[in-house]
Amino acid sequence: MTARIEEFAPGFRDRVVASAAIPASALAQYNANYIDGDIAGGAADFAQILSRPVLSRSPWSTPLDGVYLCSASTVPGPGVHGMAGWYAARRALRDVFGITSPPSLAPSAA
Repeated sequence: MTARIEEFAPGFRDRVVASAAIPASALAQYNANYIDGDIAGGAADFAQILSRPVLSRSPWSTPLDGVYLCSASTVPGPGVHGMAGWYAARRALRDVFGITSPPSLAPSAA
């Protein structure tokens, strides 16, 4: 991977201080949730997308006050999108502060 990046960004290799690799077969030893190297938390089929980790109107909430889930194991599932965090933050704003409309994240006009 480093060699490939170096093709497009000469000098990249000189900036790397350290690196590590874990084969998929060893990921479950690193984190018990990564069964057989699956970092997505299981099947990403339609039923799982709607019911992870439990079928609930608020799957980001937990029984502990102030504790919310925002991982690939919560709706809307795995991916590089941050939506689980967005939904967990919205739930926290509602539960903790009574804020029902999320604040705008758009840049302010200068």
